[in-house]
Parts: sequence; C-alpha cells; structure tokens
Amino acid sequence: MPDQIRASHILVSTDTRSKEDAKAETEALHKKISEGGDFADTAREVSDCPSGSGGGDLGHFGRGMMVPEFEQAAFDLEVGGLSDIDETDFGYHLILRTE
Repeated sequence: MPDQIRASHILVSTDTRSKEDAKAETEALHKKISEGGDFADTAREVSDCPSGSGGGDLGHFGRGMMVPEFEQAAFDLEVGGLSDIDETDFGYHLILRTE
C-alpha cells in the first residue's frame, strides 16, 4: 500500500445548490467522463474547488491529509481509475487517481 498518491478531483459543492441537484450534476459528469470526456477539461469548466483551474490536480498527498471519505476513495483506486461519486461535507467528488 503506497504512502502517497497523486489524484485529481472535481467538486460539485452543496453550498451553492441543493444536495439533489449536486448529485444529479455529479452523476451527469461521471457519465460524460466515463464515456471519454476529458477529466482535466471538465474540472476546469465545472469544479467548485480552486484546484479546478489546474484541471483538478491535487498533487501528491498521504494518508491523513484529506477527509476520511475522500482519502479512502482515492487510495482504493488503481492508477488511472475514476471513482464512483464520493460524498463528503463539501459536496460530491469525482476522483481520478493519476499516480
């Protein structure tokens, strides 16, 4: 099990929309990316996280650096893998493990 990984993410915040709307939007984004849409371009267009401007890249991080739900989903992915929809207190995330 690696000590550090690198991942990108897209956040659809529940601060600016209802949970139902945020989840529906995240589901549509997951479908788009799963069908070949570019993750980084999508992050730049829609992510509510400041990392979106960099294509969603979070850089390298280790265990204990992210909220538990996000960390577990990210570390469970294979390199190149796209997560299912991951819910945290910040909203809904799509995670792409890059290293």
